[in-house]
Amino acid sequence: MPRHITITLERRGVSCVAELLEKDAPRTCEAVWNALPLAGPAYHAKYARNEVYTMVERFAHEEVGLENPTVTPIPGDVVYFSFPGGMLDRGFKEEKGIEGLPGVIDLAIFYGRNNLLLNGDVGWVPGNVYATIVEGLDRMAEACNDVWRAGAVGETLSYRRHES
Repeated sequence: MPRHITITLERRGVSCVAELLEKDAPRTCEAVWNALPLAGPAYHAKYARNEVYTMVERFAHEEVGLENPTVTPIPGDVVYFSFPGGMLDRGFKEEKGIEGLPGVIDLAIFYGRNNLLLNGDVGWVPGNVYATIVEGLDRMAEACNDVWRAGAVGETLSYRRHES
């Protein structure tokens, strides 16, 4: 039986449900599932295009490594990125309040087309696609677009086990 997670933009009161891709990304799914619930300030991507994400402290006992990677996520992809501390520049870490951490996990959802994970500082940034949104993508896309237009200040992106 597939496992599901609920992803919510808390202030906007909008949620979607994603199915874990346990056959394609078993290590990532297990690490995320065991760490739930997870939440943090929501941010909208500057370069990747149609992405809303949060950054949390590392939670896996061992780094999961790349599995089911992409640099061209599609609408509904739920993606895990692991960034060592040295990969993120000082200004970015200060802006996000993560300057004291040795590294972070970026948990992202992609809600529209034509995304490209290319960072001007470091080049290609592959992420692990570990889930796909199966319910509520349309409403979540509208809310994510509102994060882009109206701002992310005060918004929280949360991930929890889905209760059926």
